[in-house]
Amino acid sequence: MRALSLLPAQLVLTVSRRVLSTKGFNTSLTESTRFPTRPLHRATRIRALKMTTESTSPELTHAITLPAQLDQCVTVVAAAGVSESDFRNAIECSLFKQWLKNIQTENGLLSNGDMSLRQVIIQVPGIVFARGPAVAVLILLDSDGETYAVLTEQVRVPVGKLMLELPAGMLDDDKGDICGTAVREVEEETGLHLNMDDLVDLTAFLDPSTGNQVFPSPGGCDEGIGLFLYRGSVDKDIIRQLQGKETGLRDHGELIQVRVVPYRDLWRITADAKVLMAIALYEMAKRDGLLSRKD
Repeated sequence: MRALSLLPAQLVLTVSRRVLSTKGFNTSLTESTRFPTRPLHRATRIRALKMTTESTSPELTHAITLPAQLDQCVTVVAAAGVSESDFRNAIECSLFKQWLKNIQTENGLLSNGDMSLRQVIIQVPGIVFARGPAVAVLILLDSDGETYAVLTEQVRVPVGKLMLELPAGMLDDDKGDICGTAVREVEEETGLHLNMDDLVDLTAFLDPSTGNQVFPSPGGCDEGIGLFLYRGSVDKDIIRQLQGKETGLRDHGELIQVRVVPYRDLWRITADAKVLMAIALYEMAKRDGLLSRKD
């Protein structure tokens, strides 16, 4: 993941986490999440330019005790160049406090004891992400008169909880095989092997001026996603086998479970933008007659 320094008025909280145990599997991971210490209005930017004149200390630390892990404190550490005032602002940031609440909720990343929060590092300046292109696949399976959507469920550190999402992944570079990547990600995350010829590129229906991609957060990230559709028919046994299946590249720290839900309920049960964008494109393409009857 490449970081571009753009806005000096923002602090970055780098959250290190360790997966203690998941059915005998142990691994270490590091992920990052970012919270502004204050609104990014004009006056804030001006003050930020003067930040380097303040006294700084690489020794600033703070300890947090979370009810979800009373046996281990979370250490908050200031990176070199962070002033004491900005360090305190970050600790008192309402977004950071809300994130701490999120990770301790019923479906938060600390909820089942498999993960623990060790350390938070506060650093300057603010950044945006240059992630590049990605793909995601809306998989619809017809079985016994019902249409099901196949999702993945995994902990997402930036929001601090489990998320239901479309199978998705990043392209290796901007010249990558988009359709091939979509097939590979589906197989890695769900165990389903799809034929590329059976995929429908939903973002191809967009106006060419869009680049035939969707951008979930263009203000903070350049990630453009190609959304694909697969629709097929399976026996009910396949639906049962998929439900709760554990997948993912464990050596890369992926701890994924497959979830299968009725398509009619899909738009209400997840906050994943990829899901909601795929539903919108799929339904609008059907409305305008852009899909074949089997789709």
